[in-house]
Amino acid sequence: MSRVGKLPISLPPKVKASVDGQRVVVEGPKGKLTFDLPRRTAATIEDGQIKVTRASDEPEVRALHGLGRAILNNMVKGVHEGYVRRLEIHGVGFKAAVQGEKITMNLGYSHPIVYPIPAGVSVKVEENTKVVIEGADKQAVGLVASELRGFYPAEPYKGKGVRYAGERIVRKEGKTVQ
Repeated sequence: MSRVGKLPISLPPKVKASVDGQRVVVEGPKGKLTFDLPRRTAATIEDGQIKVTRASDEPEVRALHGLGRAILNNMVKGVHEGYVRRLEIHGVGFKAAVQGEKITMNLGYSHPIVYPIPAGVSVKVEENTKVVIEGADKQAVGLVASELRGFYPAEPYKGKGVRYAGERIVRKEGKTVQ
């Protein structure tokens, strides 16, 4: 058995799950998420726990077994607690603002960058330079954070740009004049 796949997922209070064939629906205080299990895997709910099983011991099926269980575990955690990613913007004149369902970022380009916020994800800006991304879907929160960071990743010479909170940028020494 897969070490990850064989572990049961316990459902916290206020979280409900249902299995309909390959589709698993998890609902909680932070939202509702659905997932279609990988082929040749199945899920059952017994005694407040979700258990994932597989049809055979082929290497591909074993990998999909652990993958399916990990995604279901992330869904349960997401609808119960939610996921948060924080970004920091460094640079003179660099700032961000949320306007409706869009975030506008001024990152030193000749034009502002306007990014539409997807459904299920909320974005807040604190102090014009700190961006907080929250949501129940771990993949969606991480994708929004990486796309916002990708508009101007922190560069190693002056440290300007967008970085994850707590990310350490290895600084390089500039050219020296002799």
